Amino acid sequence: MIRNFKTQFGAKITADHIKTYQRSRQWNGKFFENFSETVMDINIRTFPKLMKRQFTNTKVRSPRAALPVQPFDALSWNRNPEQPKYIWYGHSVLLLQLNGKTLLIDPMFGPDAAPIAPFKVKRFSNNTLDLIDRLPPIDAILLTHDHYDHLDYDSILKLKNKTNTWLVALGVSRHLEKWGIPGEHITEFDWWESTTFENMQITFTPARHFSGRGTKDRAKSLWGGWVFETDQHKIYWSGDSGYDSHFKTIGERFGTFDWAFMECGQYDKFWHAIHMYPEETVQAALESKAKTAIPVHWGGFPLSLHSWKDPIERFVAAAEKENLSIHTPNLGEIVTWNEPAQTNRWWENHE
Repeated sequence: MIRNFKTQFGAKITADHIKTYQRSRQWNGKFFENFSETVMDINIRTFPKLMKRQFTNTKVRSPRAALPVQPFDALSWNRNPEQPKYIWYGHSVLLLQLNGKTLLIDPMFGPDAAPIAPFKVKRFSNNTLDLIDRLPPIDAILLTHDHYDHLDYDSILKLKNKTNTWLVALGVSRHLEKWGIPGEHITEFDWWESTTFENMQITFTPARHFSGRGTKDRAKSLWGGWVFETDQHKIYWSGDSGYDSHFKTIGERFGTFDWAFMECGQYDKFWHAIHMYPEETVQAALESKAKTAIPVHWGGFPLSLHSWKDPIERFVAAAEKENLSIHTPNLGEIVTWNEPAQTNRWWENHE
């Protein structure tokens, strides 16, 4: 890992990159901005309190034993390809089958969400990079933003020859090109930009977040979510986001979603603007007009100070209160369209 330390940062921003970014309404001349003012409450006054909490209750932030991941079942995955399917691999890794095509979103399969930090942020499951070797042929890989827990260098090295189509947030291509992905295989997206891919419409949607892999590239690439539309189905992937008005806008713009994969986890009062509380996740799903919501961005890494079960427990409670249909699948489980929504409380079997 030391050998690849500098490579982990990705590519530096250049004058040519800035010329490209100037086409975006979110680029203010120096960096990308959210619709609403977005700040994190970490300063000289709050930092001591944050550090004290960082070293308390550490045992509940990760499961005592590694969380199992179900092995890939090619027979089930290939059965009835006209029916949408998905597999959630923890945190924000999703394998999605739509229109018979296989899409991979934010493929962070690596063991450490902080590869440049002095202390590891260890994954809750073991040997997850090996999962890539068993994946089916991939038609496209999509990236919401360039944070380490979504864009992983080691995963990209294993995936770079498995597809010729990369759909990414504006500014993310520079990292991929540095890591050996041909530029002609990459398409960048600004908010609300769309493309037609394999008889489906894919649109990059707004989110309230930020980006950056080092000390000098904060908000130098964009962040967002994805909407997938076919003749019969609509699916929403929220991306990392704090709560804001864009969820209602997306619901009004696209109508009802069959599945909505909603960020739920890694929140804290000090960075509430960029990560929702679980109750807000449910509200965002309702405003997005989700028929069924699936919580993601949990079950993978201890990137915040809450217990590892807190996101899902609060999400389920809030969803039940609002009568929101939800899926809570096991890691690696195949979920197929038209299966009844169910709350599988698998986390209760793990300490």
